[in-house]
Amino acid sequence: MSSSPSTYDVTADELRQFIERFEHLDAEKKDIADQQKEVMAEAKGRGYDTKVLRKIIALRKRKPDDIAEEEAMLDLYKAALGME
Repeated sequence: MSSSPSTYDVTADELRQFIERFEHLDAEKKDIADQQKEVMAEAKGRGYDTKVLRKIIALRKRKPDDIAEEEAMLDLYKAALGME
């Protein structure tokens, strides 16, 4: 199976476009991560515990039922270990 030079050029151009789009998105992702770090640094500077903030953010992404179930299991395990 042989490809003509023009077919190869079109395929190479398409491949280059995919790669460049991905690289652009990767750069945007890095910019967003940098902005998130800045927000956390600002919150820390204002006296907030960033570890707790990150936990709150993670909890807000989850369904309330899942959170309640996990908390119930945590309470059960803690009680079994005499931690309450």
